[in-house]
Amino acid sequence: MFIGLDVHKATITVAVAAGERGGEVRHWGTIPNRSDHIRGLAEKLGGSGRRLHFCYEAGPCGYGLHRQLTELGHDCIVVAPSLIPVKAGDRVKTDRRDAVMLAKLHRARELTAVWVPDAAHEAMRGVNGGDKTGHGAAQNQPSGGGRAPWRARSPDSWRGPWRIGSQGQIVVA
Repeated sequence: MFIGLDVHKATITVAVAAGERGGEVRHWGTIPNRSDHIRGLAEKLGGSGRRLHFCYEAGPCGYGLHRQLTELGHDCIVVAPSLIPVKAGDRVKTDRRDAVMLAKLHRARELTAVWVPDAAHEAMRGVNGGDKTGHGAAQNQPSGGGRAPWRARSPDSWRGPWRIGSQGQIVVA
């Protein structure tokens, strides 16, 4: 059974695709994003000893969900949103549609998994990242209003013992 998860900070929307190609794909429901509810979901869907195959989009919620599901003995992949195939013109996004689409694509084996860091790597990334948003430290430093350091400023802002002459030449004072 293939399960697509649309993960948010407070909730997880769940869709289920039957194991055979062309089988039913349906929205299962929405659960709170808490470990006890995730464990209950896995127990309920895999109750008869069936192996479950979970997938969800990488995002700001991290990889704790992946670790929990694999510790419970199920397959789980994390997918980069940029690597998910999308139909042309399909612009309406809802949690329900996203979960159903992930379940379908996972069953069809059309998703590309990303590397999932272990807890130590993820903690180190947070230390090097500079803040809790996961952005790099360089982006969070006040460095001249966000300008690239190699970009030249306009001649009006240049300072020095020289000036711009009437014909655009540099005149040393």
